[in-house]
Amino acid sequence: MMRDIRLGDDIDDFCVRCKRVMNHNVVSVLNGQAAKVRCRTCHSDHDFRHEQAPPPKVDARKAALFNEVLKKVAPGDVPVIVDDAELEIIPELDDDPDVEPDADAGAEADAEADEPIEAVAPEPKPKKGRGRPKK
Repeated sequence: MMRDIRLGDDIDDFCVRCKRVMNHNVVSVLNGQAAKVRCRTCHSDHDFRHEQAPPPKVDARKAALFNEVLKKVAPGDVPVIVDDAELEIIPELDDDPDVEPDADAGAEADAEADEPIEAVAPEPKPKKGRGRPKK
C-alpha cells in the first residue's frame, strides 16, 4: 500500500521549463494527490503533470490548417499567369555570345573614365560619452 503524498515530498514530474522529467517537491496537495510541484533544478512551480509532457499546441493547429487548405486546393487546377515583363532578358547580363551590347553604352563608359573620380570620405561617427564629463 502506497502512503498519501504530503507537502515537501520528492516526486518525479515533467518540468515545463527544463523540458524533461526532473525531481520535484510537492507544493500543493488536493484530495491526497499532488496538485502543484516545484522543480528542484530550476525552482519553477507548475501543475503536477504525472510525468507527461504537454502536447504540442501550435503543430496540431498548423497541421489542421494545412490539411484544410490541401483539401480545397489541388495542384494543377489553378493556371499559372506569368507577366511578360518578368521574362525580359537584359543583354548585359546574358552570357549569349550572339547578342552584341549597345555601342552607345561603351561610349558613355569611355567618357566617364576620362573624368577624375573624387574620393568621398565617410562622415565620422559621433563619439559616445564614457564615464564622467571632463572638467
